[in-house]
Amino acid sequence: MLLVIVRLPWAGDLGMHAATVERLRRHLTDPGNPLVDENTPSPYYSPWTVFLGVLARLTGASVWVVLRAGALISLTLLLTGVWRYVRALGSGRLAPPLALLCLVLLWGTQVFNWSGFLGLNSLALTVAYPSVFALGLAFHFWATLSRALKDPPAGWTLFLGLGAMWAAILLSHQFTGVVATLGALATVGGARTARLVWPRLAAAVALGVAILALWPYYDFFGLFGVGGLEAIHRPLYQHLFARFCLVLLGVAALAVRARRDRRDPLVLFFLLGVLVFAAGGLSGHYSWGRALPAVVIPAQLAAAVEVAGAARGRARAVAAGVLALALAAGAWTQAQTVGYVVGGKALPGPLAAKYHKPWVGYHWITPWVGYGDVVMAKTFPARQIAAYGPYTVQPGYPDFFLPDQAKRDAAVETYFGAGHSRAARLAVLHEYGVRWVVQWPSDGGLPPRDPALRKVATGPGGRLLYEVVR
Repeated sequence: MLLVIVRLPWAGDLGMHAATVERLRRHLTDPGNPLVDENTPSPYYSPWTVFLGVLARLTGASVWVVLRAGALISLTLLLTGVWRYVRALGSGRLAPPLALLCLVLLWGTQVFNWSGFLGLNSLALTVAYPSVFALGLAFHFWATLSRALKDPPAGWTLFLGLGAMWAAILLSHQFTGVVATLGALATVGGARTARLVWPRLAAAVALGVAILALWPYYDFFGLFGVGGLEAIHRPLYQHLFARFCLVLLGVAALAVRARRDRRDPLVLFFLLGVLVFAAGGLSGHYSWGRALPAVVIPAQLAAAVEVAGAARGRARAVAAGVLALALAAGAWTQAQTVGYVVGGKALPGPLAAKYHKPWVGYHWITPWVGYGDVVMAKTFPARQIAAYGPYTVQPGYPDFFLPDQAKRDAAVETYFGAGHSRAARLAVLHEYGVRWVVQWPSDGGLPPRDPALRKVATGPGGRLLYEVVR
């Protein structure tokens, strides 16, 4: 993973996070929309990205250096958080390293990549995302909460700190915040706490809610009214066996723990995750599927803890052997992750067939396109161009705080789509103050010899950069 951070493969939302840090570097208190030239709030302005923006501002380092530094911090936070939480579960010394292996390898026979999920391939692609920071902080949150609830319980200061941690997780990655909350409920439910703990827990929750309400960069509670997420998240309910079959070993370990203690925190954590995930599938609220880590993580940890803590003997040897085979199968499934370090061409044939080449960036436009310039581009390039400082007409990702997104989507379709007049295309360019057009030759739009355009550069694969001159 350290070598992956050096290469920092580009896929998914990396451009969004790079653009967010760049806006905060330039305008820390009022960054505006990270993708389009509008002054709107954004849930991407979180405590974590604000910290990275301050780091970029103080050091003068490029956004890519800052993202690598952030990835290193997040990975360290995750490593130490898992270690602390597993030790808080009362496990032996072999459990923490075994838990790390289970978290990244004990998944299924089909690779599954999504932010907030800790499979090795997914982690390689999202290591610079806020979700990894939030997950690392969540493990520390659960570990600290477990210690705070012990008899005698911790003092008020530690509980208030837990409230602040909870708010930071929710603000940094809302879906991971849901997982962290379920884990906290399970921890409290599994603890035998004294009565004096409840006022302290209430104070922690109250402080956390206050921080959420007062966060200046976006309205956290406004996210509850956001729609349009269900189609994006429907794939979370598909191919479940292929993606998560190896996790069934952890489910068996949870059954063993449940027989010993029905209030076991990992068991309660798992059951809460199953409840939310199943409710989302049954009701059609597929975005609730982002609670799936609350199902997978406790099962993976249970497998590690049970094998590491089992009494020496034949049963332990059999359990360890089965887990080793499962980890080997998981490692083979995700072995193409090595390609993000050595390159796809260096992989053997079977791994190369599974390898997905990272995106090629748009650094080649930066000699001409300046910070804050508006670029006309389709959705896919728009997911990368804003990372270098320009704005795009259409945001590359759904933006629920942008009131005119539908109009902007229509504007891009008017420019590139067939059947629109030259006057209509020029009107779109003028309305949004477009200075540059980035496109493939087959994208459409104004013809190459149109007097309103001047060809400036040709990028990788034949992509074109035009300057708008009229």
